[in-house]
Amino acid sequence: MAEEHSNQRSQTFNGERTNRPSRKPRGDGERRGRRQGGRRRVDYLAVNHIDYVDYKDTELLQRFIADNGKILPRRITGTSSKNQRKIATAIKRARIMALLPFVANN
Repeated sequence: MAEEHSNQRSQTFNGERTNRPSRKPRGDGERRGRRQGGRRRVDYLAVNHIDYVDYKDTELLQRFIADNGKILPRRITGTSSKNQRKIATAIKRARIMALLPFVANN
């Protein structure tokens, strides 16, 4: 008679044998930390055909700055890596020219 394989295996814990269920195998399609559903963010610069990000256009740059003054990451804004670099460079230039604050006013 063949042994039946159950979902439990015998483990040693402090010298005692216990029957604990084995772990669920990975690769079943469930991922941790992934966003379920929701809308996909689109690249604002690509949609509006903006080729050059001007550091003097503070209204555009404000869209990519958080309330505390930090530059928002790509995963939040939805921009491509190429356009994210353009935005970051323009924001840094605007900060140096005192058009945008380095930190938020509390």
